Order: sequence, then structure tokens, then C-alpha cells
Amino acid sequence: MIQNGLEDTLPQANGPSAEGNESGPEEAAALRSRGSAGGPGTLVIRPGAIGDAIVSLPAVERLRPAEIWCPEQNIPLFEHIAPARSLVAEGLDSLQIPQRTLERLARFGRIVSWYGAQRDDFRAQVRGLPFEFHRAIPPEGCPVHAVDYYLEQVGAPPGAKPRLPFRAPSAGYAVIHPFSGSPRKNWPLERFRAVAQKLDGRLPVFWCAGPEEELPDAVRFADLRGLARWLAAAAVYIGNDSGISHLAAACGVPVIALFGPTDPRVWAPRGRVCVLPFEAPPEDVAEAALGFARPGHWTAGPPAP
Repeated sequence: MIQNGLEDTLPQANGPSAEGNESGPEEAAALRSRGSAGGPGTLVIRPGAIGDAIVSLPAVERLRPAEIWCPEQNIPLFEHIAPARSLVAEGLDSLQIPQRTLERLARFGRIVSWYGAQRDDFRAQVRGLPFEFHRAIPPEGCPVHAVDYYLEQVGAPPGAKPRLPFRAPSAGYAVIHPFSGSPRKNWPLERFRAVAQKLDGRLPVFWCAGPEEELPDAVRFADLRGLARWLAAAAVYIGNDSGISHLAAACGVPVIALFGPTDPRVWAPRGRVCVLPFEAPPEDVAEAALGFARPGHWTAGPPAP
């Protein structure tokens, strides 16, 4: 599994690329004016962490892109919509955009980008190309859900739910992921353990964690594709305000989400979701999980990562 949360995890700029010639706004404008520029397809550029990607899925789908560029870890979240490529591999994270990248960009007739909106240097280098820039994260105090915020940016009506093509019947187990992208968003681990004790004998419980999250005996996967396939068979998922909670909901799994400092009106997963405050006692969380769990018969342990 991959480190998650709602922060922007796009790697920092690495300086001029060793591949291709370095280019600037003049080159971009020249490419746009030549016959090679202005192809019919739409390119979507979507940086950000797992949760950011998932809440923007309905907006991206609405755009019907020919191609999507995103962080490599998020490719499994977008590849059902269109061919998805790594931002880093495409050279978009370089301080000086390589010529080969500008040439690739010039093939698209429209480029909808959640990358570079706040970077004057980037905007200058792609001047003349058909970019439409959007803010990548809803502002503080945003009055609408994040999904609707991104839908509004692309001119689509509100209310859609993110959906991923990872679906499975319930295998009768609960999954607990007690982490997030920020410690302040984490319900205390001992309370999650208390929930697991309350569920003991009624639902088998498996814990999942990322590669740098310390949790003995946790189930871990090398990528989001494997994690999503496993989560999709869960009877119920319990977690914090995290990208993995959004992932579970987008896979059709009932979700119990614990929220503390962040606003669930903006950031709660969409789907069959029960949001509980940090103040909720473990017994209430366990009862909510049992009430939300899909029926299913437990027959075996979790698949090997």
C-alpha cells in the first residue's frame, strides 16, 4: 500500500531534465502555432494524493479525456477512464520543462490542469498551449463538498459519487486502517483496538497499513490496485479522514469514518458512509460497523500481497 492522505504528494521539482532540450515560453508558443499542435483530444493533469484523486474522479470522467497524467501511485485510480501516465515520467515536474514534454503537450487540443495553477514559472513555460488551470485543493472554509467543488470547476452539476471498477461480494471481514496523511487526523490507535475487541467473535478484523506505518501484522500491498481489490471484498471498513477511506467507499464498501479537525461536509467519503466524531466511544463505532456491514460468509484469510 502507499502512503496516503489529502495532501499534495507530487514530488518536488528536480531541476532541468537530462532528457530532451530545455524549453521556455517561446518554444511552447511556436509549438502551439505549428500544425503539430492542437490535436482533438483532452489531456487531464491531476496531481495530489490518493484522496485528492478520488474526490476529483467524477470531474475527470466528465471531461472524457484522451489521456491523464498523475502521480504514479494514482495510475490505478484513473486508468479505467483513459490511459494514465506518470507526471514524473512525462517530465512535467522539472523546473525547466523538457522540449519532448512540450511537444507531447502540443498534441492535445485541450489541457485541463490541476497542476501549476500557483506556479508562475510553469505557466510562463506553457504559454501558448491550450491550458485551463484549476485550483488543486478546495480553499479553507469551502462551502461545498470537495467532489462538487471539482465538478463545478469543469461546469458539471453536483452530487456525483466517485466510483472505481473494483467490486466484489462481501467476504465477511472488517478492515481497519488507523492512519492518515496527518497525525492530527488520526483517532487514537488504542480506540481502534477497542473497536476490534468489540467486533471479536462477530466479524473477523484485519488491519491494513502503508509501508512506513508501524503496525504489526497489518496487511500491506505494493500498489493501490491490489489494495482496492482486497478492500472491495470487505464487509465494512473503519478508518480516519484518509485517502484509503475514500478508496474503500469508491469500491462500494460501507465506511465508518472518524473525523476530528477536518470538515466532513467537505471531505467525508461519498457512498454508504457513516461519519462519527472523535468523541464517539469505541462501542458506538463497533455498533455502527456491525449495522453497516454487508452480509457475507468468512471462509479464508486475506490474500497475500
